[in-house]
Amino acid sequence: MIAAIALLVIAISWRLLGLSHRDDYSWVHNFAPLSAIALCGAFVLPRRYAFTLPLVALLVTDIALNLKWGFPVVSTQMIARYFVLAAISGAGWWLRRHPQVTVVLGTSALCSVLFYFVTNSVAWWVDPGYAKNFEGWSQALVGGLPGFPTTLVFFRNSLMSDVAFTALFLLCFRVSKPALAAPAEHQPEVARWI
Repeated sequence: MIAAIALLVIAISWRLLGLSHRDDYSWVHNFAPLSAIALCGAFVLPRRYAFTLPLVALLVTDIALNLKWGFPVVSTQMIARYFVLAAISGAGWWLRRHPQVTVVLGTSALCSVLFYFVTNSVAWWVDPGYAKNFEGWSQALVGGLPGFPTTLVFFRNSLMSDVAFTALFLLCFRVSKPALAAPAEHQPEVARWI
């Protein structure tokens, strides 16, 4: 559990330090495990923190990053992002009863797709740079706005980071399993399968 919590802190620090928001749009741009933090936090943390702690941590880092980069503290896109992250946390909660590694990694990939689809659809809806028709929506999902890499590049990096961090969370939980001293009936479901 301690290793998984440490990884959660590292993932959030990665975002807060801005390492995933470099200006050169290299492979690391958008390598930010938002979905993995929401999914795995709900999956591995004790029940009283599982849903709220990851979302509050992400909210605090989002507000700090928005202030740093001069964006509005709260926006329509940010609200939509948190609805999706709450749904992803719900998937993490569901995974407590279905803790097979392949199911967890598959769910992580599906959550990345959901995050991409919803956030880009909302960007299309609220950003004046997109035409409000099917072509504009397609542009938001595939191309993005001029002057930036395609949204597919952002999606690729997000998907890779979400699946990689989810795998690391599983590995951390596996490594820390011997430290779990509670009887099996008092351990989280995830602790029993690893």
